[in-house]
Amino acid sequence: MFQSIDLQGAAVWKGAEMSRSRRWIKEFPAALLEQIDAMIGKIGGLDWRRVNRHNFPLPAAQAFFDEVREELENGCGMVKIRGLDVGRYSEEQLRCIWYALGCHLGTPMYQNRFGEMMRDIRDEGMGAGAKLYGETVDVSGKTFLSSGARTLSSGQLRFHTDRCDVVGLFCIRQALRGGVSKLCSSPAVHNAMLARRPELCAALYEDVWRSRFGEEDATDASSYPLPVWGVRGGKFTSHYSRTFIEVAQRGPEVPRLSVAQVEALDLLHELAEELCFEMSFAPGDIQFVNNHVIYHARTAFEDDPAQRADRLLLRLWLAMPNSRALPEGHDVLWRNIEAGALRGGISQTAAPVG
Repeated sequence: MFQSIDLQGAAVWKGAEMSRSRRWIKEFPAALLEQIDAMIGKIGGLDWRRVNRHNFPLPAAQAFFDEVREELENGCGMVKIRGLDVGRYSEEQLRCIWYALGCHLGTPMYQNRFGEMMRDIRDEGMGAGAKLYGETVDVSGKTFLSSGARTLSSGQLRFHTDRCDVVGLFCIRQALRGGVSKLCSSPAVHNAMLARRPELCAALYEDVWRSRFGEEDATDASSYPLPVWGVRGGKFTSHYSRTFIEVAQRGPEVPRLSVAQVEALDLLHELAEELCFEMSFAPGDIQFVNNHVIYHARTAFEDDPAQRADRLLLRLWLAMPNSRALPEGHDVLWRNIEAGALRGGISQTAAPVG
C-alpha cells in the first residue's frame, strides 16, 4: 500500500550527515580478538565450511553482536567493524574467522544456485563470471551480463540490494585504486521522491516484474512480480536491482513497465547518487548492510597483483534473528516473510560447485 507520508527513524539519513557520523563505525573488542586468536590455534586445519557457533565459540561476541544487530535493524542500517589484523592469519584461517563471525551474528544463506555460502568478490577476468552466472544479449546485440556476473568484474555496480536480510563484506585486500563502496538510505530516497514526485513514489508500490536470470535460472525465462517498496507494521523494506528488471522486460509474456515506473526508476537512481556517501575499505575492515533499508553500489577498480593490490572481499549473506516482517506478497522472493524467519538466499537448482 502506498505510503503517502514521510518515513521516520534512524534509517532515514542523508550521506552528508552520515559521512560526519561515527555511529556506524565499531572497533573489535580486545577480548573478542583474543578469543578469535585462541580458537584459530585450537581448530587446526578445520575447513571453514565445517565451522559453526559450537565448534568456534566466541563468548565475547554475544554482547558486541547484540549491538551490531540492533544498529542494523533499528538504527542506521549499516555497520563497519575495524581492528582485525589480517596479516596475522592465512587466507584459510581468515575464511574460518569470517564464517564463524557470520554464524554468531546470523545464519549464512546460499548465494547462488550452486550452493556457495561464501563468495569471493574479485575481478575473475573476462567472461569468468558469465560462465557461472550467465549472459545474454540486449536488443542491440550487445552482451548483457547478469547481476552476479557483473559482481565478479572490475566494473562499477549500480545501486541495488541483495537477496538477504544483511550482506557482509570482509576486506582481505584492496585494489590499487577504486572499488569504493557507495551507500544510501532507501527510505530517504523514498521520502525525497515523495516530496518531489509523489505520483512516481506511488508507482513503485505497484508490482515491478524482475527476472531470476543468473540466480535460480540460467536463462532469462523466469520472472516474478514484486513492488520496489513496501511497509508492514511501520517498517519499510525495499528490494531493487535495475539489472533484473531490465532482463525481465525482454520477455514478451512479462507486463511492461508503466511510463511512471520507468521514470520513477530513473529518479530512484538519481536520488541515490544525490543522497549517498562513500565508505572506503582497508584490509581487515568488515561492512554489514541491511538490505531492507540500504542501497549499495561500487565504483570501478583497478588491480595490480604485482603489488598485492588485487582486490579480494569475502561476502556472506545472512538471515537475521531480529529481522523485520515483510509485506504480503514478498514471499515470492523471500519465501518466509515473518519477523526473524530463516529467509533469503538463492534456491538450489544446480549441481554444487566442486
